[in-house]
Amino acid sequence: MVNLWKTKFSEKKIMKSMNEYHRSVLLKESVEGLAIDGDKKQIFVDLTFGGGGHSGYILEKMSKNSKLFAFDQDIDAFGNKIEDERLTLIETNFRYFDKFIRLFEIYEVDGILADLGVSSFQFDEGSRGFSYKTNEKLDMRMNRNQSFSAIEVVNEYSEKDLVNIFSKYGEIRNSKQLANKIVQCRQRFAIEYSDDLIRCIEEIMRGNKFQYLSQLFQAIRIEVNDEMNALAEMLRASGKVLKKGGRLSIISFHSLEDRLVKNMIKKGNPEGKVVKDDFGNIQKPFKEVVKGIISPSEDEIESNVRARSAKLRIAEKS
Repeated sequence: MVNLWKTKFSEKKIMKSMNEYHRSVLLKESVEGLAIDGDKKQIFVDLTFGGGGHSGYILEKMSKNSKLFAFDQDIDAFGNKIEDERLTLIETNFRYFDKFIRLFEIYEVDGILADLGVSSFQFDEGSRGFSYKTNEKLDMRMNRNQSFSAIEVVNEYSEKDLVNIFSKYGEIRNSKQLANKIVQCRQRFAIEYSDDLIRCIEEIMRGNKFQYLSQLFQAIRIEVNDEMNALAEMLRASGKVLKKGGRLSIISFHSLEDRLVKNMIKKGNPEGKVVKDDFGNIQKPFKEVVKGIISPSEDEIESNVRARSAKLRIAEKS
């Protein structure tokens, strides 16, 4: 399902949504990294609208005749819509963004921004099942129209597949033991709630309990939403859609995401493959605007603990 929303900017609404739905991380750094020129007609894309914080700041800096296309697959984010005629808000997974902007006859853009973190609202809203801190039904769907959820992963995946996602997406050291324990448990009872899962694996958790559960829930969430493949598709599309001199500003929150973003910037593809032209020269379609990553300040982390793992990379299309 795709919804197109056109809205009018309201600073008060943006601040409300940022505080109540999701506090934007590295807001100033990521938006200013787009090098917005308030005197030019430009086109920008915010791939993760969320609480509207990044989009709101982009709109503040854009010229009156510029355009911003924003995307979010979570219908709850549309309660944060910003009233501004320059904004078109589209409900879909960002892996398809290039196809949707073509519906508006947009083939090149000046800047693309994405905040890959799960919103504070999604973590805090117990019914969404993203967190182990409340005993809610295992869900973890970013897109509520999707039928496949965390319950299917935990109760229906083979032991081999569970080992794969726990080790690959959660980097859990005893993934085999963990997967085996879950398979044993689900033979006795359906694992439908977060407490069911925690009770099942409690005796085999290693190290810090909360860190272990964070890694486990991250792995399941990534699998439910096919996050790594979606990110790779989005990055490849970004490389094609950005015009020469256009900026890519991406905030990631774990090493798996950051690795794909880094590969895209340094090698021109999320896989990190070296590509050469007919003369044997290594192709470098991007150049780093800032060398390496930009991290949140101590003040930002103090005011928003969820910012502590954020990593921002900014690149320019060559």
